[in-house]
Amino acid sequence: MKATLTIAKREFKSYFDSPLAYVVICLGLALLGVFFFFVHGFWQVDRASMTMLFSYAAWGLGTLIVPVITMRLLADEKRTGTLEMLITLPVKDSEVILGKYLGALGLVSVLLLATALYPILMFKWPWHLGPLDTGPVLAGYLGLLLYSAAAVAIGLMISSLTESQVVAFFVTFIVLLVMHKVADIGEFAPGRLGEIARAVSFEANLTNFARGLIDTRNVIYFLSITGLCLVMAFRSLESRKWS
Repeated sequence: MKATLTIAKREFKSYFDSPLAYVVICLGLALLGVFFFFVHGFWQVDRASMTMLFSYAAWGLGTLIVPVITMRLLADEKRTGTLEMLITLPVKDSEVILGKYLGALGLVSVLLLATALYPILMFKWPWHLGPLDTGPVLAGYLGLLLYSAAAVAIGLMISSLTESQVVAFFVTFIVLLVMHKVADIGEFAPGRLGEIARAVSFEANLTNFARGLIDTRNVIYFLSITGLCLVMAFRSLESRKWS
């Protein structure tokens, strides 16, 4: 566990040693604000609801933030040859995977924490736009955290399969996009197939959280994807020893 935390700290710190973390956080907050207040038309809704904030945040994480953060996790280490040096150290492959995963998830969590400024500034201080039900807000952030855990695990798995950051970015982007929109595809699928498509959709599984409902099925769904992708990333890293 000590080695895992050491790798996680190194990975997390490396983001802030470069402009990446600052660009991701500032750009993410700015784009979220533009979509929430102007594209969605928050001021015209005339209701103190943060539901669309969570929807736009999930889209932004899946289509931009997570692919950018995860594309370099293992792909760049493979390309530069530093991965071979890392796995020859007295650390387990699982510790490398978990360390890099926690480092990337830590940066995403910082961004999620930063978005909490919106409800605080709008409904607590300095503005008081009306009463805000904190239950759905807390549930919404739990949903975003679980979604981020699954999305980062997917990005790490894809990064472990290629040496190109560009390939890792686009494949992660496409996979997360499909996982969001698969529910729409399911609308045109007959019977059981449509139900399955809606059940595996990120968007469908986030809806309950945004409404303030914490369903154990949704929690298990995101945790299952996270665990499965981390295991696959571990197997990919392990296979390099025998190639």
